[in-house]
Amino acid sequence: MQQLEYFAPGNLGEALDILSRGGVRPVAGGTDFYPGLPAGGPRESVLDLTRIAGLHGITRQDKGWRIGAATRWSDVVRADLPPGFDGLRAAAREVGSIQIQNAGTVAGNLVNASPAADGVPPLLTLGAEVEIASAQGRRVVPLDRFITGVREVDLAPGEMVVALHLPEPPEGARGAFSKLGSRAYLVISIVMVAVVIGRDGAGRIDHARVAVGACSPVARRLPALEAALLGTRGDVAVTAEHLAPLSPIDDVRGSGAYRLEAVGELIGRAVRGACDG
Repeated sequence: MQQLEYFAPGNLGEALDILSRGGVRPVAGGTDFYPGLPAGGPRESVLDLTRIAGLHGITRQDKGWRIGAATRWSDVVRADLPPGFDGLRAAAREVGSIQIQNAGTVAGNLVNASPAADGVPPLLTLGAEVEIASAQGRRVVPLDRFITGVREVDLAPGEMVVALHLPEPPEGARGAFSKLGSRAYLVISIVMVAVVIGRDGAGRIDHARVAVGACSPVARRLPALEAALLGTRGDVAVTAEHLAPLSPIDDVRGSGAYRLEAVGELIGRAVRGACDG
């Protein structure tokens, strides 16, 4: 039987070297990892990333923002971010309980690749890119190509997420997030919507990003609806054509038909919230 080990490196280079050996699972917050362990405990050695300073924090850069992979959701809530990030901040408040927000990480929410991951729709509306590192080098992948399916992501053996990069939102743009669940807290989303809306001097929309989660295997942007919103004041009726990228299923939380009906209402709320904020 393979002897399992616990690693807690103090820098990224050491972590990537350990990861390159194989049979090691990177863990930061562990809010999905530990509850999902099989009987008898881990089947892989654990690589604890929490002591690596470069994986934490939110910083402003020349062309946008960097969010370290191990940044906690509670850090996002407290960060001094522009209004375009308001949807991401609102989603951060919806990730489990306060205790989970204090432990769970931004990258963990992505790597877990749940269709109902609260962080993914707002990050899609912000044009997030995922920085991936291994002992051989680094690469950057747009978020909409990083999550490839249910519990599936574009990570090769020996690779791990080290940061997210987000461009500066348009000046004056504002984000919003709306979620439907069976209760207010500690609930898996039935439907969720994130938007980033910018308006010109006349109050008409000149920048629109809309993304929906829990209505398809991966969260999706709605480009036809985004185009329809341009030049309006947000009073656009959501049509079946706008929702074409979605493929909601029937499950214990709701039917596909119910999800499609609900998503139109949530889009309206999110757009109004961004326009009126």
